[in-house]
Amino acid sequence: MERSLFGFILRFSRREQIAIVPLVVLSMVVYFASLELPKAIVNNAIQGKGFTDADSTAKFMEFSLSMPAFLGGAKLVLLDGYALERLPYLIGLSLAFLGLIVVAGLIKFQINTMKGWLGERMLRRLRYNLFDHIMRFPLPHFRHVKAAEMATMIKDEVEPVGGFVGESIITPLFLGGQALTAMVFILYQHIYLGLVAFGMVMLQTVIVPRMRKRLLVLSLQRQLTARQLAGRIAECVDGVVEIHAHDTSNYERAEISSRLGKMFKIRFELYQRKFLIKFVNNFLSQVTPFLFYLIGGYLAIQGRLDIGALVAVIAAYKDLPSPIKELIDWDQQRQDTEIKYNQVIEQFMVDDLVPDQMQAAIETPELPRHGELRANNLSLVDESDAKLLDGVSFTLPMDVSMAVVGAGASGSGTLAQVLARLITPSGGNLEIGGIDIVRAPEAVTGRALAYVGPSAYLFPVSVRENLLYGLRHQPLRAAQYPPTEAKARAHDLKETKRAGNMALDIEADWVDYQAAGVAGPTELDARLLEVLKMVELEETIFEIGLRSHAQAHMSSDLSEGILRAREAMGERMAQPGLQALVERFDVERYNRNATLAENLLFGTPVGKTLSTDQLARNPYMRQVMEETGLARDILVIGHKLAETMVELFSDLPPGHELFDQFSFVLYDDLPNVKDVLAHVSEQGLDRIAEAERLVLTTMSFKLIGAKHRLGLIDEALEAKVLETRRLFMAGLPDAMRGEIEFFDPARQMGASSLQDNILFGKIVYGQAQGATRIGALLREVLDQLGLRPLVVRIGLDFEVGTGGTRLTVPERQKVAIARAVLKRPAVLIMDQATAVLDSAAERRVVGKVLEAHQSRAVVWVLGRAELAALFDQVLVLDKGKMLEQGEFERLKSSGGGLSKLLMAG
Repeated sequence: MERSLFGFILRFSRREQIAIVPLVVLSMVVYFASLELPKAIVNNAIQGKGFTDADSTAKFMEFSLSMPAFLGGAKLVLLDGYALERLPYLIGLSLAFLGLIVVAGLIKFQINTMKGWLGERMLRRLRYNLFDHIMRFPLPHFRHVKAAEMATMIKDEVEPVGGFVGESIITPLFLGGQALTAMVFILYQHIYLGLVAFGMVMLQTVIVPRMRKRLLVLSLQRQLTARQLAGRIAECVDGVVEIHAHDTSNYERAEISSRLGKMFKIRFELYQRKFLIKFVNNFLSQVTPFLFYLIGGYLAIQGRLDIGALVAVIAAYKDLPSPIKELIDWDQQRQDTEIKYNQVIEQFMVDDLVPDQMQAAIETPELPRHGELRANNLSLVDESDAKLLDGVSFTLPMDVSMAVVGAGASGSGTLAQVLARLITPSGGNLEIGGIDIVRAPEAVTGRALAYVGPSAYLFPVSVRENLLYGLRHQPLRAAQYPPTEAKARAHDLKETKRAGNMALDIEADWVDYQAAGVAGPTELDARLLEVLKMVELEETIFEIGLRSHAQAHMSSDLSEGILRAREAMGERMAQPGLQALVERFDVERYNRNATLAENLLFGTPVGKTLSTDQLARNPYMRQVMEETGLARDILVIGHKLAETMVELFSDLPPGHELFDQFSFVLYDDLPNVKDVLAHVSEQGLDRIAEAERLVLTTMSFKLIGAKHRLGLIDEALEAKVLETRRLFMAGLPDAMRGEIEFFDPARQMGASSLQDNILFGKIVYGQAQGATRIGALLREVLDQLGLRPLVVRIGLDFEVGTGGTRLTVPERQKVAIARAVLKRPAVLIMDQATAVLDSAAERRVVGKVLEAHQSRAVVWVLGRAELAALFDQVLVLDKGKMLEQGEFERLKSSGGGLSKLLMAG
């Protein structure tokens, strides 16, 4: 990583910058010719200089170079040209001028395009390099950085750098050449006018940059305050539970308000100074034409300057202030970008950065399989010179499990991170199977070791992707692209290499099946099920699979399985005592355990058009309900529901259990419902606004007769709903047929959950243990049909959310343990990974993991010392020092550190 901006630019883009220079030089030649040509048009073609009579001719495309009078006035003819009469001569010169404009535009377009490519490529390189540095930060360094600030710097703060890289060398060369060309042309026309132009340009270049010095300071302050604001907002988001728990939201609002006030002052002063500088710059630019008119006019009157030359000078100067101003702007941009670049680089330059060769992709690294885990005099000193580990030494065979226990700040968690090579020890040696783990590349440690901490992080992808994450070290099987895509892929790969990015194909198959002990995807699914059972997560994933929609996973096997399970469940439900537990879907009957909306549709919406929240807005549904008179009845029900909700909930706090039971309206929506009721009282139910009718109707659609038991749905209303259903299904427009999937006993329903598909009905509310009995029966049927693994595989595609928040904390820990176990590491390192489980569950999971890893080393930091009895060896730590190591029974009876821990527990 280059510390200076121009060092970065020259190192990685020197060749591309040089390639643009010939185009810049060519543009100057074209520009000079475009300045000279108007003079010839005015003097020769229009004023007729050189045309003595009607038959006179002049040379067209005669190229010559005339020196000014003060340099001797010599003339050098480069091309003799063609003789043309006056009118053809005017047309020829005008067309030539037009051609120069086109050529100049094309050259500038090409230059800008090449600058854009260059800038974006360098921005891509810079962002990749910064992210690469984050991946190489030592773990303790992350205690000093904020994730939001790092992301802001990579995403936003280096954005100007990408725009400037393309401008860094070519822009001053282009603008400087353009300004110099115009200046030389003016001097070439007349020395006095040239000196005037030169003087005003120098005045601009002196005054404006001095005025802009304060802008640099303000720009730096704006950048720092914006970054700090992003970090503070991220802190509030992470600590939102504490904010609400301690009623400090207004304190946080005041703090953010103070920061925004400081930013406002900085930005306001910045804008004021920018506008002042713009005023001064524009004033100086406009003064020069005044001098040209005054001095040039005087010289023209005196006969010392022809009109064509004066017009050409004024035209040339018209283009001169622009490049000068842009050069001044470029210099401002340069200083501003350098400040931003230096600020960002300073945050990413770490003294003990992990060398890049430590994270290099190695196809077949040498992994330890036999021997011992040997720690010799391990020590670790933190930034305050406190000893976290002090001379820890032990030896552990590669087929032995060891528990690490200690009270309080024992250093056991630190030891686990050192053994996992997440932290580099300050001193001592660590070997596994004869391999120096401290110096080994991550291609070795990432495969040979697996670590799970007390608070696992899951990526916001599916459960399956999180489980397979530990098997993705490098692409093992290349992706197959169609011919058209292969060409695009080759181009992308070339561009990736030019930008200095990682060229490995993300679309390839990265899963290391061999590391998981399987041959391919089919065996891997079976292995996943084994691991899920090991950590007691299989039942949870099975339940998630039952709740998942079938559409995304639909296949012939699943479709056939659903129908077989539905038939089997129907037979079981026919048995005495079970018939009343599920109300099956019947097109001729109203299902009192389904919502009113589900009864109207007799199906599951596909998309949002016919969803419960949008159904009241659907024109076709409204038309059908008006025909049967149901619309008025549903509005009346909504009014009664609203009155009931307001009466029940007005005095209840948010989050009360009644809100879950009567989920017609959210707590925050109660004021709106009260307003609707007030308008009904004032205007009558039939005269309220359309938006208010929608609120009441949508509430009615969520009503479940058997669940809510409010007595609002009688047999007459049920009959009217069935009639509306019949008309809705019979006249459904073709354009809407893809928006709903009707219940059909002869086929699967992709838009419904697997459970609803198999039951083909709703579990009856109010039946004692009804849901539990049906759940057990459902599992029994699926097990008998061999469909349980299929349901679990569907559950594995469940998206866990940001940080895994859609799973409980114990479930997240189990996924992390399963992820570590799946890759079969030589040493499995657990740092209180099961501490969030209850004692019985923890003992079971620890026992199952140890049983599965009998031939591999396991180091497990325990929060409950009594669990150490499950391990072959026990290591006792106290304040970073090793007290004892040995078998559990011997240490327990020795009266040492372990026995004291057991007594304290």
